[in-house]
Amino acid sequence: MEEELKKTPLYDLHVSLGAQMIPFGGWTMPARYRDILEEHRAVRDRAGLFDVSHMGEIMVRGISAEGLVQGLLTNDISGLEDGQAIYSPMCAGDGGILDDLLVYRLGQGRYMLVVNAANTGRDLAWIRERAGAGKGVEVEDVSDETVLLALQGPRAVEVIRPLVRFDPGKIDFYRFVWGLVAGARCIVSRTGYTGEDGFEIYTAAGDGERVWQALMESGKNHGLLPAGLGARDTLRFEASLPLYGHELNEGTTPLEAGLGRFVRLDKGSFTGREALEEQRRRGLSRRLVGLSMTDRGVPRAGYPVLLGGKPAGTVTSGGYAPTLKAYLAMAYVPSAVKPGDRVEVLIRGKKCRAEVVPLPFYKRRKEA
Repeated sequence: MEEELKKTPLYDLHVSLGAQMIPFGGWTMPARYRDILEEHRAVRDRAGLFDVSHMGEIMVRGISAEGLVQGLLTNDISGLEDGQAIYSPMCAGDGGILDDLLVYRLGQGRYMLVVNAANTGRDLAWIRERAGAGKGVEVEDVSDETVLLALQGPRAVEVIRPLVRFDPGKIDFYRFVWGLVAGARCIVSRTGYTGEDGFEIYTAAGDGERVWQALMESGKNHGLLPAGLGARDTLRFEASLPLYGHELNEGTTPLEAGLGRFVRLDKGSFTGREALEEQRRRGLSRRLVGLSMTDRGVPRAGYPVLLGGKPAGTVTSGGYAPTLKAYLAMAYVPSAVKPGDRVEVLIRGKKCRAEVVPLPFYKRRKEA
């Protein structure tokens, strides 16, 4: 029997806006409200608002909370301050990536882990197993009680400013504050998954629609558009942000995925440390690179990458990059391959030439 798809608290609102709803990670989610390219350009040039309440939120509390989270992740949380967030892979013992997530330090012994939707149940079980019983730590899944909205784009600060009593422009990157947004108690975080400036806003499920409507009303004069998962994917792809199930999976390590800066081998013990130390010592056999198509063709996830006419890797994400007006891909290839090298992508049986290029493809211009 097929499992019933979950709905976010804003499902009826999306339907009323004419959104195309699709299954994603066990949820039915808005893919788009209008043309995906229009939503994409709105985020790059002005602002877009996403419902990403399918993401999982797991609270870890107690006197042993820091030790538990530190031992789960490759990054180092020991220096986190209250009001600060950090990104990290979470690995199995062999170094394979179980998930990539954000950790928010809410207070001493209080952390919120934001995990990928399709992995929430597995992550929860993994964390609880390592927490054990009666060890000074409580692990709670609060995903169903939480709405998560992503307000992204260069005008995000101006959109949210009239709805809050604090200065949103003074929140630093990967920092957050507790505050009222349109009268609803929220966490407002300077984070996102689009390559643009913006905020991720966490609030109670019952307040989600009120906050959404207030943001849309405030954003009318700033060109704010509702945006779906289609634009979220093209935006994150241009910014070369990894997606679990594409660039990241249990068969891939953070070092192969270009996430070595989030692996702190010097921090002490954590799950997967020995395997990653060994991989770093012996060197990588493959790594993630960017490809720019020089022949006509649309590279898609799963397409083979050929080197010297022979299979040498696989595309993980690919397609048209609207901002850059180019057909691009991310792919795993042998580690000896470097920018400027020529490869081929096998597209529907045809060999199409491509050039290896640095990542990320797109990086926003920051204000002086």
